[in-house]
Amino acid sequence: MPQRRVITGRSQEPRQRFAEELRTLRTGSGASLRQLGERLGWDWSLFGKMEKGETLGGPEVVQALDQHYGTPGLLLALWELAAGDHTQFRERYRRYMALEAESVSLWHFAVGVPPGLLQTAGYAREVLTAGRLKGDEIDTQVKARLSRQDLLEGDEAPHFRCILSETVLRTPLRDTGAWREQLAHLANMSQRPKVALQVLPHSAGPHSLSHTDVMFLRMPDGRTVAYVESASHGELIETASQVEYLQQMYDAVRDLALSPDGSRQYILRVLEEVPCDPST
Repeated sequence: MPQRRVITGRSQEPRQRFAEELRTLRTGSGASLRQLGERLGWDWSLFGKMEKGETLGGPEVVQALDQHYGTPGLLLALWELAAGDHTQFRERYRRYMALEAESVSLWHFAVGVPPGLLQTAGYAREVLTAGRLKGDEIDTQVKARLSRQDLLEGDEAPHFRCILSETVLRTPLRDTGAWREQLAHLANMSQRPKVALQVLPHSAGPHSLSHTDVMFLRMPDGRTVAYVESASHGELIETASQVEYLQQMYDAVRDLALSPDGSRQYILRVLEEVPCDPST
């Protein structure tokens, strides 16, 4: 079959195409990002992130943009295609990402790094670089990781609980400013009504998940699936008996963790210990 000719020259990747259309419509209207924010009543920085492909935004803002530009339904249709596209994630994660996007509640346990849903751009970039990604692949994966965080936005966001090993908070980035930003982000996220963060202190001693990152997803049909990950391997587990066994381990670790309020105070104390950049 002959290859389809690309007529517009624009990206065929759904997320990138959505970002391009937003940028084209705004620049064509002659408005700056600040002017667009003032006219629609949203923070202008949100539109900047959407045009860079760092976030998709929510359906409400996309519908407002459709109305503003006189493109009824067009941007929302592109948004739906972009939101449902998981090809930007590395192959071994795609099945998990598809399930994550449909979940109604999530529970995570993090051994060494905060889950992608809680990472800042600076943190994600340094971690991915340490994982030996290079060049454009790093940019692609950082954007993909940040775009997942749209899941936690809006009134329909699922409930999210994450237990962070103290190791997560005691393993700083090389970039002190980026590390402070990450800690502050964790503290801010912990105040969201549908987010619960708990810290598992080293003083809790050995436990059953000492070397295991595990994520649980409750699906709309009531079933729960789990994803277990190490540095080199990830496994999606859907067998009910295996998921139940992992949940019992998770519950035992949760019993050892600080309360959500105590955990936020702990994160803030760690943040206070990080030296400020002398240039700021």
